[in-house]
Amino acid sequence: MQSNIGPVLGKPYVDMSLMYARKKELGRGQSGVTYLCVEKSTGREYACKSISREKLMLKEEIEYVRREIMIMQHLSGQPNIVEFRGAYEDRRNVHLVMEFCSGGDQFDRVISKESYSEGEAAKIMRQIVNVVHVCHFMGVIHRDIKPENFLLVSKVKDAALKATDFGLSVFIEQGKVYRDIYGTPFYMAPEVLKRSYGKEIDIWSAGVILYILLCGVPPFWGQTGKGLFEAILEGEIDLDSASWPSISAAAKDLIRKMLTREPKKRITASDALEHPWMMKGGEASDKPIDSAVLIRMKQYRAMNKMKKLAFKVITENLSNEEIMGLKEMFANMDTTITFEELKSGLSKLGTKLSDSEIRQLMDAADVDKNGTIDYVGFVTATMHRHKLEKEENLLKAFKYFDKDHSGFITRDDFRQAFNEYQMGDEATIDEVLDELDTDRVFQSLLVNIIWLPNFKVFLFLFFNLWLTVRLHVAGWENKLRGVCDNDEDGDAG
Repeated sequence: MQSNIGPVLGKPYVDMSLMYARKKELGRGQSGVTYLCVEKSTGREYACKSISREKLMLKEEIEYVRREIMIMQHLSGQPNIVEFRGAYEDRRNVHLVMEFCSGGDQFDRVISKESYSEGEAAKIMRQIVNVVHVCHFMGVIHRDIKPENFLLVSKVKDAALKATDFGLSVFIEQGKVYRDIYGTPFYMAPEVLKRSYGKEIDIWSAGVILYILLCGVPPFWGQTGKGLFEAILEGEIDLDSASWPSISAAAKDLIRKMLTREPKKRITASDALEHPWMMKGGEASDKPIDSAVLIRMKQYRAMNKMKKLAFKVITENLSNEEIMGLKEMFANMDTTITFEELKSGLSKLGTKLSDSEIRQLMDAADVDKNGTIDYVGFVTATMHRHKLEKEENLLKAFKYFDKDHSGFITRDDFRQAFNEYQMGDEATIDEVLDELDTDRVFQSLLVNIIWLPNFKVFLFLFFNLWLTVRLHVAGWENKLRGVCDNDEDGDAG
């Protein structure tokens, strides 16, 4: 006789269709699918994130979902944090019902304007930093502060901004040093990469958002994942070139304080809210920021959306069984693994590599340069080589984009893919393609690709996409979190 108690929530199964009418899909991420739903008894609209129980393969993954629910219940009702309605379980899914934020992404609203000012940026930042302040005051580290995790409550001009995703958040334990690598690469604090951090990481991530709002691009870049992490660990913050001369000294001062490398010297959320630039009626100027900032921001956002789509397609070729196999292999090893253990593991996967090639993989995954890699690094290195570089899987992704089977990927092919994944209305899709297609990139690509094997070019592009987002294997409760998860993750509203 089947039990009527769900294994995830430990409560009786619930037939969601009796309480809610499911409407359109709002977003799709590796952690689940988010739908617009209407409460039958009141007619009110909510966002419902449905997580397949098939993706909750390990006890730890079930605990991650339980923790996310506990944190959302704990924070619900606080300013700038999405209202949590409830959690339910049926025989196929776990459902998280929350406030529906219909206004969309704040960054998309910013880049839709002809111009904006430091004052407008300060208004956005006050709400984001307030979320960090509330989290820390109530004993929570968010661990994934990024623009895509904040949505506008409605489409009205002065709609409030709310944090919607707490899938990577954790309760603060007194005296505990956190070592797991979580988050989104561009927004990661250096101490996360060093595997020794606390709540200060959220301020760093918010500082990166402020930098982007005033400059148009992140403060640290790299052609590969390794290059990006090295820049975060060692790079200098540029506050002089491009548009920076027109940015106020107060804004630069706050950025420096939020992006201080020493965590204990970094400004706190409460102090940041009292900074002269951040305060209402403070020193943030109402003078329009250089238009080049908006142009760069549009290009950065467009590329993020393109990466999200590409990453979504390629990761869908990874089965639960393949993920499980990698997990089991690591479970049979130590907490961290050495070069020899990685070599042995790759051999068991049937991968034939020279010692020098394995060393390259080890170096790429060994972020803190201690000669070992943890579970995240292991899965990154093995999957990177064993699965994602297999031509047959990339070929599937290439064929997915090549809708008309012409052997080329055109603007129309990308348009169909964006529509299929519901990644925006026609105007948004046009804007993304236009920003990516500067100087008619797609046209020139079609010309140049004649001289190269089409698929090899595609493999190269996807290889670089993978490097950019490779640490998004962290947090296997989400299987593989996309960069432009982001977030970009198809979660609440």
